[in-house]
Amino acid sequence: MSRASITLLAIVAASAALGACAKKAEAPGGTGVCYHMGQDAEGGGVRFNVVARDQPQIEFCAARLEEMRLRFLRLGGSKTEMVGAYQGQFIFIDRAGVKFGKSLDGPRFFALARTGDGRLAIPGAIQRQIDGRPVAVAPN
Repeated sequence: MSRASITLLAIVAASAALGACAKKAEAPGGTGVCYHMGQDAEGGGVRFNVVARDQPQIEFCAARLEEMRLRFLRLGGSKTEMVGAYQGQFIFIDRAGVKFGKSLDGPRFFALARTGDGRLAIPGAIQRQIDGRPVAVAPN
């Protein structure tokens, strides 16, 4: 093995070790507190801002985050996706609806779907046609 190969191998191993040591974001565990996750002012990490307190269920927190997302859009914002947290779980809001997950990069549970007019509903409550397509879906 050449000296350049050994040096390259050492650099790759060191960067992999540093990546493994990087602190992963964890959702705050405050009881009944709904958080919005944003970028830290210093740029390196994430920051959790309180959106609402005394929320009885994760779906209520998702509704508060959706309200916040819509307010930002009405003010001229362009961000259509949002990440929040509730009692140790992450909430992901996007064009398709709301998903919950235990980590930022792990599996997600699809919880609320968008109706044809953009509202959120429990997926089983959305009426579907024979082919499985939701009735009154807005065109993409």
